[in-house]
Formats: sequence, C-alpha cells, structure tokens
Amino acid sequence: MWKKCLKILLVVQLLALMAVPAALAEEKKPANPQPQLDLAPNAQSAVLLDVDTGTIMLDKNKDAKLPPASITKIMTMLLVMEALDQGKIKMDDKVRTSEYAASMGGSQIFLEPGEEMTVQDMLKGIAMASGNDASVAMAEKIAGSEQAFVQMMNDRAKQLGMKNTHFVNCNGLPAENHYSSAYDIALMSKELLKHEEITQFTGQYQDYLRKDSAKPFWLVNTNKLVRFYPGADGLKTGYTSEAKFCLTATAKKDNFRVISVVMGEPDTKTRNAEVTKLFDYAFSQYTNHPIFKAGDTLGSFKVSKGMDPVVPLVAKHQYSVLLKKGEVDPAQIRHEVVLMDDLKAPIAYGQNVGKIIVYKGDQMLTEFPLESPVEVNKAGWWTLTKRTVKKMLFLN
Repeated sequence: MWKKCLKILLVVQLLALMAVPAALAEEKKPANPQPQLDLAPNAQSAVLLDVDTGTIMLDKNKDAKLPPASITKIMTMLLVMEALDQGKIKMDDKVRTSEYAASMGGSQIFLEPGEEMTVQDMLKGIAMASGNDASVAMAEKIAGSEQAFVQMMNDRAKQLGMKNTHFVNCNGLPAENHYSSAYDIALMSKELLKHEEITQFTGQYQDYLRKDSAKPFWLVNTNKLVRFYPGADGLKTGYTSEAKFCLTATAKKDNFRVISVVMGEPDTKTRNAEVTKLFDYAFSQYTNHPIFKAGDTLGSFKVSKGMDPVVPLVAKHQYSVLLKKGEVDPAQIRHEVVLMDDLKAPIAYGQNVGKIIVYKGDQMLTEFPLESPVEVNKAGWWTLTKRTVKKMLFLN
C-alpha cells in the first residue's frame, strides 16, 4: 500500500514539473496581442502615424537609422516656416544665391551665383523640385551659413524627441553620419504640418519659377501621389543609391490626416504602391473625433511683468483623438483646457503654457501641450509703474 502511494506521489510531481515550462510560456505571451500587418513588405522601415495625436497605427523597424536622402528637407522646410512665423523672414523677402549654394549637385532649380529669388519661390523649389541649391540658399539666409543652420536642425530634432537622427547637411546629399529613422521623419513631418500653408507648396503637382523671364523653369512635383491619391497633399520624396527610394507622404480625408513614411524601397512604383496601401488601411480602419479646429479660441494666459500681460491663445492646428471605427462612442469624449497661472516674463516663442486634456468618461485618453504663439519680453520699470497706477485708479 505504501509503495503504491509513493508511485502516485511521484507521478503527480512529474506532471507538475512538466506543467511549469508551459505555465511560464503562457506568462510571457502578451495580453490581447494586436496583429501587425506588413503593408510595406519591400521597405526597410515604415511608419503609419495619425497627425493630430501622434499615434502609430502600424510600423516596421521604425527606429532603424537609415540615410534619409532628400526627406532631410522636411526639417529645412520646418525651420523656414518657423522663421516666417517668428517674423525673422517674410515670403516676399529676396534670397541671394551664394557660390556655394549654386554649386550643389543632384536635384536643383539651377540657381546662378548672385541670383535672387523670393522666399516663396525658394520654398516651391525645395518642396516640389527638391532643390539642393535652394535648400542651401535658405539655410544661409536664416542662419548665415549651412553649418550654423545644420546645428539648428539638430537642436530642433532633439527638441522634437528625434532620438535616431543626426544631420550633416540641409539637403540630404550623401554624407557620413547623416541619418534618420522612419519614426523620426514622421515626427518632424507632423511638426511641419502644424504650418498648414506648407501644403500649398507640397500639394501642387506643377508650377513655374522665373515666370517673367525668357526661360521660365517648369516645376513638377517629385511626389506623384499628390496627383493620383485623393486627399494627398505632400510631403517629400528622397532618393540616393545608398538610401534607395524614400517617401514621407500625407493625406487628409474630412478632418482625418495621416502620415505614411517608407524608407529603402526598391523603386518609385513599389514605394507609391505601399504608401497607398498604408493610406487605405488608415482611412478604412480609423477615424478621428475633433476637439478643436484651427482658428478656434482656446482662452488666454496671463504673464506676470510681461510687455503683454495677457496673451490670447488660438488653435494653430486641429486637435483631435484617434478612434478605431466602431469601438468608441464619440459622445463619451470630453476635454478640458488647463492654462498655467504662474507664468512670468520673459516667455519664449513655443514655450509650454498649458495643455488640453481629453477624457473618455473618467478615463484620460491623451493630452496636448499648448505653446506660446509669441515671445513676451519683460516689461520695463516705467511700463510696470504706469500699469500699477492705472490699476489703482481703476482705469484699466
């Protein structure tokens, strides 16, 4: 009887030991794994991103450091648009072409040394024709030299959280240690699209430069999707023998805008076909719920001892939340605008001044940072004295 019990005990222990690896294996499995569709099988890396929330819908090797070729110019255009916003340059300002800028090879608009062209036309040349010469001319206009401008590019990349990017030039011509990733490119593309007017350049299929000259220069957009995919209006192509065929593209349907990035594609036909599949997936599976539209009033924030004591805040771009179709009732979505109440001058352009918090019922879904649209300098002694007197006399 005792031997029989011992045998039963040994069998039970053996079965328990056999069950341990299976139990451990079950613990390592992710809960509710999401299928990762590879809609860009020929790309070395790819990302599909919602512009308003920054949510990644699909990705493939998103952080791989790869040569970005002319997609580099997304950062160049971003710095141009920010310089315009800050009043450092104007669209009708003349930009003079240096010997160095005119010497750029590859894609160009054939600027001559000493030739002058407006900022607006230079932007056309960069956005549509991928002009390497125009990119350097704008870099020199804004920063004084390409080297100084590249430092600005890398500083801005760091601010945007682009952890796998390093720029060596402003146009993407092959250079050692010049790299980016599909996700970082999506981040800077998202930032560029906050300047909605950029799509007036990136979304055109054809235009002309030097219209009044004897030899006008015909521009044809290197991104053919702006002609053939409904809602596509940018952003930038890229190609070198090292980078192969790259594209960061954007398309909008109703209020829903997405970015598709592919890098290292074998040819333009495959590149465009795979970006099209990514767009189709986004628009068929997702929608968005607008919180604020561009131009909506968000409130105002106070600046202690500032030249402008109260600064109105207007939505520069759309704010919305991404919803999987059929999964969330939009009626459950609510939001709050929270502005800081302890701000003191000086306030830098783009400095954080508050946030928009979005909820589904009592659950926080996401939050958006709010940035100062202007620079607010500290008020001088005389201004502060007059302001105090007015308050005392109830004249304000």
